[in-house]
Amino acid sequence: MKIKYLAATMFLSILAYTGKAQNNKFRPKADLVNLIDKNLKEAAEQYKFLMKHVPADSLPETFEKSGKWKSIPAKNWVSGFYPGTLFYLYQATNDKALYEEGLKRLTVMEPIKYLDSHDIGFMMYCSFGNANNIKPEPSYKDILLTSATTLTKRFNPNVGCTMSWSSKPGEFRVIIDNMMNLELLMWASKTSGDPSFAKMAVSHANTTLKNHFRPDYSSFHLVNYNSGNGQVIRKQTVQGFADESAWARGQGWGLYGFTMMYRETKDPQYLKQATGIANFILNHPNLPTDKVPFWDFNSPGIPNALRDASAGAIYASALIELAGYVDAKEGKKFIAAAETILRSLSSPQFKAAYGDNGGFILKHSVGHLPKGVLIDVPLTYADYYFVEAMLRYKNLGK
Repeated sequence: MKIKYLAATMFLSILAYTGKAQNNKFRPKADLVNLIDKNLKEAAEQYKFLMKHVPADSLPETFEKSGKWKSIPAKNWVSGFYPGTLFYLYQATNDKALYEEGLKRLTVMEPIKYLDSHDIGFMMYCSFGNANNIKPEPSYKDILLTSATTLTKRFNPNVGCTMSWSSKPGEFRVIIDNMMNLELLMWASKTSGDPSFAKMAVSHANTTLKNHFRPDYSSFHLVNYNSGNGQVIRKQTVQGFADESAWARGQGWGLYGFTMMYRETKDPQYLKQATGIANFILNHPNLPTDKVPFWDFNSPGIPNALRDASAGAIYASALIELAGYVDAKEGKKFIAAAETILRSLSSPQFKAAYGDNGGFILKHSVGHLPKGVLIDVPLTYADYYFVEAMLRYKNLGK
């Protein structure tokens, strides 16, 4: 028992030490910082326009091609991105109207702390987590810890993962997106002193590393396990073009998730995985020169296939962080790629003018093309990761 206690204490001390990464290897380019400052100022005005069109009891998802705003209830997986973006923009501009709107939306979000969903990390950590970073409150801590506890109920020790989509009896479906919800569990361990949260996150990451990836570091979207013995039943790609294709946003979830897990644990296998995914993306012959990917790397119709700005924004944010963990040569390559993406997303091709695009910042994202929904439209999470990437870039060297 004493050995277990000491092991848990050592594990938590590592988490406490590694929990907040600083990227001191690089300095931002002045002209890109100026462009980012302009973007952030314009984004704040865009979101004050968008605010006028969001119902009081819901959150915005997109602006449809028909010219209508589409909002979703708090239980939708994307609900936390709107308040999270507002808090990021407040940090960038000190515009209190954005902060107050974010706080107002937290009241809509709070009941979700009990929602049985694998996406509760997206929902609550991107919203309450960002609010807590600005002004820590005991209530935020309690809500986030409750949310993390809710997520642990989806963990199956036979599989070693938290379940993603609801599954048939005897099956257990896990999607690559779920790597993003592990940050909530890691935060909960550091905050509460309870290592069980982090142990579940590490188990999920290790199982995902083992089963979700091909030898070239590309990822399947979904792995279906036997819930009793943890054996793999099937590997497939649901939101991408085909089972063997590389769905662009899925590669981003893996890149971001394993970069985050390296930050939190300093486990070298996570750094190796994140670096491998980054190089798969950046060296792929179907990645456009502006580095904003097609919705799937193997999509038919390339080079005329649809782009996915949301995937590009996720790549940029993850690459900026990852650059701080690798050697200088590779880090320089990752920063250069992120710079290219940020400049591309800042161009009129992808960034909307004030009042256009329903008030969303970025155009041309793809939600679920095989299902025929959210195709070539703005998406709330594209804005979130774009703003996050811009703030991360500005903070290089600090």
